[in-house]
Amino acid sequence: MEKRFLQGNEACTLGGLAAGARFFAGYPISPATEIAEMCSDLLPKEGGVYVQMEDELASIAAVIGASLGGMKAFTATSGPGLSLMHENIGFAVMAEVPCVIINVQRFGPSTGIATMPGQSDVMTARWGTHGDHSIIALAPASVQECFDLTVEAFNLAERYRTPVIVLTDATIAHLRETVRLPARVKTVRRKKPAGPAEGYRPYAPGENLVPVMPNYGDRHILRVTGLVHDQAGYSSADPNVAEELVNRLINKIENYTDQLPAPEYTGPENPDTVLISYGISARSALSAARRAGQQGLSVGVLRLRTIWPFPEKVVVETCARASRVVVVEMNKGQLLREVKASGINLALGLNRTDTRVIVPGEIIAFINSRH
Repeated sequence: MEKRFLQGNEACTLGGLAAGARFFAGYPISPATEIAEMCSDLLPKEGGVYVQMEDELASIAAVIGASLGGMKAFTATSGPGLSLMHENIGFAVMAEVPCVIINVQRFGPSTGIATMPGQSDVMTARWGTHGDHSIIALAPASVQECFDLTVEAFNLAERYRTPVIVLTDATIAHLRETVRLPARVKTVRRKKPAGPAEGYRPYAPGENLVPVMPNYGDRHILRVTGLVHDQAGYSSADPNVAEELVNRLINKIENYTDQLPAPEYTGPENPDTVLISYGISARSALSAARRAGQQGLSVGVLRLRTIWPFPEKVVVETCARASRVVVVEMNKGQLLREVKASGINLALGLNRTDTRVIVPGEIIAFINSRH
């Protein structure tokens, strides 16, 4: 076990390399640029490939191509870059291409403020690409988790054959903390076909509805398309084929959410108030809960590590014990909508949208004002 003093972006980079990533394509964009810079230095030393592309559209396209060729591949960006990637993220969903996108959230719509934090890409991560689909999005709350959840993102991408988005933010990206780097991490690689190539169907559901995946150009023919396709990979307009495909793409993730990083609850067994939060805001929520306890208040924190699929069951079960639920996030209430949609109609939102992080004192004041 090695200890290093790292910033979040550096930890994400090292997490990718530890998970076996050997290809990075990207375009410099604040506040994610350090990931590209570090990859340009480290990947060639590991026998990998770094490519600076002309824009984010080309970056995610190159990542998809590298993954189809058999490499673990990733990119890093921020809000406007993520917007440009969404057409090809949808392609990766439909063609079932494993890849990882690290999105370091910045403030505001459009180009916003490049160096200031936000948490306003939550719904973009889920619904930014069109069509019915599922997606996996993870939210680190520390520099250690930037490493750990990036490793997990690659494992999930390979296991589910899907793009995985890691949602950090400008604060965690540039925060420095001590990180424990294990000598070896648990890694997952996509399952490959065995047996004769004749008659192989590249999109026939395998274990947990996920097809096995050859490298493009192997003897097992992998047909790749963003069109609706049958199990052989040929495009089809058959309604039955379309329904079966879309349902499988969703169910291969939604039916196995117990394999995703679970929410973490901290606090009393039967709290009066539950704070739901994620990322940098969860750190303030945890600190606020500790201070509230010293004031005689009963406050627990449910910290979400997986944002999508939304862990509705755990949220509902945890909040059933509370008389008050507060969702703490640096946006206008994007995850609050999901909490309310799960049946917790009286949930309240504590929100900031002014480039500043939510601090513990604000949360305590908010709780006290509702007593």
